[in-house]
Amino acid sequence: MTPTRPSDPAPVRATRNVGRAQERGDRTRDAIIDETVRCINEEGFAAASASHIAERAGVTWGVIQYHFGDRRGLLSAVNAHGYARFRHSIESVSVPDGTTRQRVEAVVEAAWSAFSSPESRASLEILISARTGPDRARFGELEDQARDMEKLSSVLFDDGDASGRPGQVVGEVLWATLRGLVTAQMLSPLPIDSTRERALLVDLLTGLLDGTPA
Repeated sequence: MTPTRPSDPAPVRATRNVGRAQERGDRTRDAIIDETVRCINEEGFAAASASHIAERAGVTWGVIQYHFGDRRGLLSAVNAHGYARFRHSIESVSVPDGTTRQRVEAVVEAAWSAFSSPESRASLEILISARTGPDRARFGELEDQARDMEKLSSVLFDDGDASGRPGQVVGEVLWATLRGLVTAQMLSPLPIDSTRERALLVDLLTGLLDGTPA
């Protein structure tokens, strides 16, 4: 029997087919997650049933089971996806050299962008729904987000440490205020312009960091 050489076409085709199948599977998985995010944001968490998500995504429930196991597995994947996007946004923040106000504005707007993204809003609905259910222990991202805000606020301090006060306070205020604005938008049937509220937040944090009244 002649040994198969690496240059033989059959193994090459087999490898390519496996790679293409993996790519198709990844695309399908990502598409299901994206459609679940849209479903939750457009229709609310209660509408995100297994059958409805499958219908919106244009796949069978068997395909969703193949990739996620069940609805709980899908929601867990959506939540993990949202938090990964959130953390990436926070870690890629570029804070300019300048006045305290300029630095605070950059941090607030970057945090707002992360909190208000479609993925983050869908994740928040999932977290709220799981707060008293059997899945509560599986979703610890709210605490992780609060810690991320403390890390983000550390760029506003000369020593780069937000573990003490007022650094911890800045992180807590960022987290609570921006989460509250996102929740208000989720509950409102009409778009809410939070520009003034974010400007006030900048005023308050700038005054806190400079040691002057806002």
